[in-house]
Amino acid sequence: MGTSPTDRPVVLVHGWPVTELHWQPLLPLLQASGFTPIPITLPGLGRPAAGVPSFRKSDLAKWLRDDLSRRGLTRFSLVGHDWGGTVALLLAAAMPAAVNAIVIEEEILPGIDVDVPAPGADHYPTWHGPFNRTPGLAEQLVPGREDAYYGTFLHQSAGPPGLAPDTVRSYIDAYTTSDALEAGLGYYRSRPDDIIDVRRLQQSPIHTPTLAIGGRYAMGPAVAAGLRTLSTDVTALVLDHSGHYPAEQEPVPTAQAVIEFLNSRVEGTTDRPSV
Repeated sequence: MGTSPTDRPVVLVHGWPVTELHWQPLLPLLQASGFTPIPITLPGLGRPAAGVPSFRKSDLAKWLRDDLSRRGLTRFSLVGHDWGGTVALLLAAAMPAAVNAIVIEEEILPGIDVDVPAPGADHYPTWHGPFNRTPGLAEQLVPGREDAYYGTFLHQSAGPPGLAPDTVRSYIDAYTTSDALEAGLGYYRSRPDDIIDVRRLQQSPIHTPTLAIGGRYAMGPAVAAGLRTLSTDVTALVLDHSGHYPAEQEPVPTAQAVIEFLNSRVEGTTDRPSV
């Protein structure tokens, strides 16, 4: 797929344990404002993981670069949620001339030491990282108990606003396969290598305009605090009625913020309508 200056592609990369459905509420709002949204599913997160050398996020950034190249995309904006945010930021660092702007939704990159304040600290779970990284543990305990494993994380991380039951069901179903479990654990067990890559980025922060979106009942202002060690140009936003999923829990305010940010940062967009 080729692009022209009027296409204004926006590449959206979701995280764990959700699917492209995470972006569904945003797509018509982005389209109505003159953008071309392009949802991407990272290997193993709702699609087979075949063909990737590892789940190290720098390797996945290279995979994404190649995927976008095959689509004919040479200039675009990035929106990344959760692990998709880490991959998106590393891609922006590797391709500064290609990325207009970047939006990071609910992600603190590996190795970035920032505290999640209340009320997010009272709701966002901390058990899943150590559990997923412990060799052999999830492999023994999760099969046959996917509702408890994924359902508990989705319920806790969404905070009091919650997620629609049908949405939670679709996410659990998408991850109830042996390869999905293996891949999801791989995303967490690459942490030592991911920390090396993120600390290297700290030594040479990106200058790409970056919008940090946090949910009040999840990472909140810690998203922007962490990104300020990695980017010289960070705009912060906290959505007051969201947990870990602002694009789903507050789609209109999220879309408005993303569209206004991109309109102010991408060439030739100042006269475009917003939501």
